[in-house]
Amino acid sequence: MKVFRGIETLPALEKQTIVALGNFDGVHEGHRAILTFVTDKAKEKGLIPILLTFSPHPERVLGHKRVKLIQTLDQRLEEIGKFDLDAALIIPFDRKFSRLTAQEFIQEILVSILKTRIVVVGENFRFGRDRRGDSRLLHQLASRHDFRVFTLPSVTKDGSAVSSSLIRSLLQEGQIEKANLLLGRPYEISGEVIRGQARGKSIGFPTANLRTTNEIIPRGVFITRVRIDADLWPALTNVGQRPTFGQEGVIIESYLFEFRRDLYGETVVIQFLRKIREERKFTSTDDLSDQIRKDIETAKHYFQKVSA
Repeated sequence: MKVFRGIETLPALEKQTIVALGNFDGVHEGHRAILTFVTDKAKEKGLIPILLTFSPHPERVLGHKRVKLIQTLDQRLEEIGKFDLDAALIIPFDRKFSRLTAQEFIQEILVSILKTRIVVVGENFRFGRDRRGDSRLLHQLASRHDFRVFTLPSVTKDGSAVSSSLIRSLLQEGQIEKANLLLGRPYEISGEVIRGQARGKSIGFPTANLRTTNEIIPRGVFITRVRIDADLWPALTNVGQRPTFGQEGVIIESYLFEFRRDLYGETVVIQFLRKIREERKFTSTDDLSDQIRKDIETAKHYFQKVSA
């Protein structure tokens, strides 16, 4: 999949396209249904499958509060790249672009530049100035410009309609397993392993400390996997302030089972699987060590059960 950042970087298209249109933050089960539909329909109709998305998120420009994103743009593109798309076009979303009307967006981008034959959106997609464009208007304008629109209904999991906003809330509340169900995979953060204060090593549990640009960092103690290159290592991850040691600022530290290689400076990915407990202050380092041993046993039991 080729990635084009800005309309001006996209070469002239020789064939008509089918376009997946949306923000796709999280690339959750609802997004996956759209992308699968687009790639299947592209093969059926002989069209070029393209994803059209925006960065930064429109809420960052138009909203009254800063929305925390599930993924970085690179993570989003990596997940989208697992689908059989020819290209992803990322349009920089700014105030000037936000003033395009729904009609202008369709005429100038979908019709003139992308040669769109089919557009696929989720039922809650909004577009154009003041978000006045919806699925109904998109269908109306499509008939004028000779392309088709498929509006896919929301995917439902465990009684909940899958949406990026719901997943954000679940992650920030620490409801990892439900968030993962809606995502269709474990929630991930990535970053560089940095030097910490060696608190874990001093009590017998050396940890890898992570510096990340991910925006949603669930707090507590979690069963996790840590991906290093292509390998996944079972781990226990604490996200918090180490209250036993009076730490300031949020620390992300993972204890990898039976792994002792120096990881400083390397980029790793943490996959969150299950929350064990909230972080809390212990009266002594011995009490903390005892609790960590219990947490490790809980995590090992979890991995034995899922691998059985």
